[in-house]
Amino acid sequence: MKLPIFVGLLALAACFQCVAAVVDVTPYTKRDGFEGIKLSPKGDYYAATVPQEGKSVLLIVHRGDNKPTGGFGLGKNNYVADFWWVSPKRLVISMARKFGALDRPQLTGNLYGINADGSGSSLLVGPDVDQMSTGSHIQGRTTENVWATLVDDLPNDDHNVLVSVTPFTADAYSRVDRMDVDTGVRHPVLRSPVRNADFVTDSSGVVRFASGYDMHDNNYLYYRSSDKADWKEINNESSSGHNEGPIGFSADNRFAYLYVQQATGPSAIVALDTLDGTRKSIFRDKVSDPASVVTAVDHTPVGVTFEDGNPRSVFFDENGAEARLHHSLEAAFPGNAIAVSSRTSDGKLALVEVKSDRNPGDFYLFDTVIKKADHLVSRRDWFDPEKMAKVRPFNFKARDGMQLFGYLTLPPGTQKNLPLIVMPHGGPFGIADGWEFNTDSQLLAASGYAVLQVNYRGSGGYGRAYEQAGKRQWGATMQDDVTDATHWAIDQGIADAQRICIYGASYGGYAALMGVAKEPALYKCAVGYVGVYDLPRLVSDGKWADSSKAYLHNWIGDPAQVVAVSPINLAKQIKVPVFLAAGGQDERAPIVHSQEMEKALRAAGVPVETLYFRTEGHGFYEQAHQQEFYSKLLAFLDRNIGAAGGSAPAVTTKH
Repeated sequence: MKLPIFVGLLALAACFQCVAAVVDVTPYTKRDGFEGIKLSPKGDYYAATVPQEGKSVLLIVHRGDNKPTGGFGLGKNNYVADFWWVSPKRLVISMARKFGALDRPQLTGNLYGINADGSGSSLLVGPDVDQMSTGSHIQGRTTENVWATLVDDLPNDDHNVLVSVTPFTADAYSRVDRMDVDTGVRHPVLRSPVRNADFVTDSSGVVRFASGYDMHDNNYLYYRSSDKADWKEINNESSSGHNEGPIGFSADNRFAYLYVQQATGPSAIVALDTLDGTRKSIFRDKVSDPASVVTAVDHTPVGVTFEDGNPRSVFFDENGAEARLHHSLEAAFPGNAIAVSSRTSDGKLALVEVKSDRNPGDFYLFDTVIKKADHLVSRRDWFDPEKMAKVRPFNFKARDGMQLFGYLTLPPGTQKNLPLIVMPHGGPFGIADGWEFNTDSQLLAASGYAVLQVNYRGSGGYGRAYEQAGKRQWGATMQDDVTDATHWAIDQGIADAQRICIYGASYGGYAALMGVAKEPALYKCAVGYVGVYDLPRLVSDGKWADSSKAYLHNWIGDPAQVVAVSPINLAKQIKVPVFLAAGGQDERAPIVHSQEMEKALRAAGVPVETLYFRTEGHGFYEQAHQQEFYSKLLAFLDRNIGAAGGSAPAVTTKH
């Protein structure tokens, strides 16, 4: 069974002639028909986030007849960050703003409410509450200028939720309030003992943990034994040397489960006995950190997933009902990652997402009683998974002996002596490439290129020491890891040493330009997409809060120290063609980085192509702009390491 409204949305996309592309880029720029889907507590409705040009909206559909019953959306650059069914008939929506396809959504701090039939739309809490543009003003609502997030939807209470409210000051202390989901009226519950706090409740809806960080970027974790008890500090990063974070409680609240970093190797899941204070490590992988938490119908943690290659799930009780459910689904969909996105409160119906390295994601409505799964909708059903390129994990030792991990995407057919695209990820810290459907990798593989993605030191997912090894290593050992991964691909016979290009976005753009500056003979070209190339400019930006300034100082370095590892100062060392793309509204990597990099390259006599869109942000949103970028990217690669293998005049495009 498919939802007609979603199927129609999947089919909507602009299509025009692609210029100078090895493959038709149109399928790779078509917008997903939806992003996330959740089932209402009684199973009467679906709610889904639907992308539109420069924004996204929430759509509610009646499950019985597949007809839309309501929707919610704001203006351009406003996106549905998340939503929750807080009762069988009402939702709470968190909104975010972003100005580029690669931007992390920045929460606005506004929470909205809407009924399943589309009525009762109102702004409940947030900075815009005194300027309501939807619904009618409700007397009694607090007009406090705060930034709000949902803490607990209180499944057993259809009228209230717990929200965290924070003043609009840098590095502030937060408060938890109980909020009426119809009126927005709030009543204070408690205050945080630490700045920049997140809260976790127990199975009874009592706030028991607060985690945050101070103005020196040190992590703290506080615990309280009951709703009447005082806060107690149980971890301080500056003294313990590691971070700890709560993931939830057992159904009887006897055990609290913590995500705990280790001195070496991956992080562990630890059970804290709330009665005697003892701890027991219950899950720890040899290679990777726990990636996500598996929860039961009542939202209690029952297991975790690991993603060192093909994702897999492990459970606190491997003989329990949740373990049996997940393992049966894994058996039904072999070679795929399985996630239960939502379920009815009685546990009889569940929405299950099935995805892989070649499948962007299929959703099934699974009847847990009769064990039957009906296909509901697919994310990008114009791609045939059988025709997509496979992604395989690899590992190797860097020059200093550190074990590194990554992923290799190979085009169908020959597996040796291929033109190679080295594609370092953005971030860089705490971010990692994974075994998943990646649009860029699949497009490049369809064009005949092998794609190498290395999780250089500093990346997340492999433990504290792995990430900490990247501190102040921009242009140094982090860059050496990318170089060593490239040599590994050559030594394995995968890459043609004479046909290698490096391409990345954000930090990956920095690594691409730094790569050709440090290794002028290794790469034949470089592509920097919304990159940062002037590190003193980045770390000296005056907009940062004190904790962010401390983070930049700790992880990147002082302005004077990073001059020598800024590509803008190394243009004379670059000997190969460069393609730069950037957006004029990019706040994360302002376009001035690309413009000044272009000037430096031209002054050094380096062939440069550029593509600038003044209306775009950190990554191009508009499909026409994405298609132009991908078309120019493929043409650039083809001229330098592809079938043509020659050189062509540089082209500059501004919009």
